[in-house]
Amino acid sequence: MSETFRPVTTKPQEIEDLSFQMIADELGAHDFTPEQFPVVQRVIHATADFELGRSVVFHPDAVRAGIQAIQAGKPIVADVQMVQVGINKMRLGKFGGDVRVYISDSDVMAEAKRLGTTRAIVAMRKAVAEAEGGIFAIGNAPTALLELIRLVREGVAKPGLIVGVPVGFVSAAESKEELLKLNVPFITNLGRKGGSPTAVAIVNALAMMAEREMEA
Repeated sequence: MSETFRPVTTKPQEIEDLSFQMIADELGAHDFTPEQFPVVQRVIHATADFELGRSVVFHPDAVRAGIQAIQAGKPIVADVQMVQVGINKMRLGKFGGDVRVYISDSDVMAEAKRLGTTRAIVAMRKAVAEAEGGIFAIGNAPTALLELIRLVREGVAKPGLIVGVPVGFVSAAESKEELLKLNVPFITNLGRKGGSPTAVAIVNALAMMAEREMEA
């Protein structure tokens, strides 16, 4: 009988350090900048998906814009509660920031029903009026991302950063292609993959970088 498997280590920091070293080794050569790579590492760490990690695309100003928004205490707008729950509020709270989600607000639900459209679309319309300069983290709803893009193009929305990584089959990949055309800071990925864990990983990576700068 084989010996019972035992973990390599049970020390939390050693587990994380080893994981990140494994990610760097397995990913190999890449074109991400030194400020972008920690974000990609967090995405792969959260999803164990190297294909997803390699597909991440950054606007040139994205990482700096995200860090500055967090340090300025700007709000994070999540498209769904799963994104809201996963983001580290304690870290954001050091800068006076918070995480907001509107998709289950009673007025949003009522208006979506009246219009015969998705709650995600109506939630974005409400959010842009209350979160200028904030980070919009969309991991679930392509319609939320497409509506935010429309509002940006019309000059209604002025986000500090868009994290647009919705997962799915209907309009997910296409919404990201539209995001790539915007002249605002964004972090996205190509294709159907993405999801709430990806959006959470990106925002938390930026918050950690903001915190480290503050402590330096």
